[in-house]
Amino acid sequence: MNASWEEFGWERLGHGVGRRRLPGWDATVALVAGADGVLLYDTGSTLREGAEVRAQAQALLGRRVTHIALSHPHFDHVLGTAAFCGTQVYGAVGMAGLLKLGADDLRASAVRHGVSEHDAAEAVDALVAPHHEVCGECTLDLGGGRQVVLVNVGPAHSSHDLAVLVPGSPAVVLCGDLVEESGEPQAGRDAVPSRWPAALDRLLALGGEDAVYVPGHGAVVDAAFVRHQRDQLAVLHDPEGIGGAPSGVS
Repeated sequence: MNASWEEFGWERLGHGVGRRRLPGWDATVALVAGADGVLLYDTGSTLREGAEVRAQAQALLGRRVTHIALSHPHFDHVLGTAAFCGTQVYGAVGMAGLLKLGADDLRASAVRHGVSEHDAAEAVDALVAPHHEVCGECTLDLGGGRQVVLVNVGPAHSSHDLAVLVPGSPAVVLCGDLVEESGEPQAGRDAVPSRWPAALDRLLALGGEDAVYVPGHGAVVDAAFVRHQRDQLAVLHDPEGIGGAPSGVS
């Protein structure tokens, strides 16, 4: 590495693994580095934000991002993707078509939540949909013994939720907005609350009791936190009963 994670405001989670909480919506982006490849989990809410993350990854690791995994199709997690030219992009099965057909809704959601008209239009016009769609699980080999497992665990928080397991001691589970620490779990029109508890059960089975769980918003949590949030969600089967954010944010 050419610099420390902390120098750029990133939190180191393990060897070659770190994340940053972006300003504005406190959305997490995470990096996982192997000997040959670098995975980025989520890309931010604008092309400017994506470009900043790209520059930081280059400075931190001395090489470019080679793979992107998108946690779900909300604007604050996907609109920076076009800043990473030549990168292989992964998402849950069906997400590519959703992003292509729902571009107008995505732009409107971004603007409604504070992104400028110009920035939202620029990002949506250049939007990169996933090249590879994950149904079940997909293992990526980043080299040097570093593998990551992409897991389609949705629908739950959204219609297309993708988590990432980074094996290690401890394991790291990148949860996207299936887990939120800085506020109550948010559910918009595309959420499926009745299936959300099962998605969290899947995360817990992936990581186990000793894993580090990284929410889409907020501080890193442990298995007990995820289990507590799972139990809270289990009693809420009404989509309007979980939080108040409209579809497209958080």
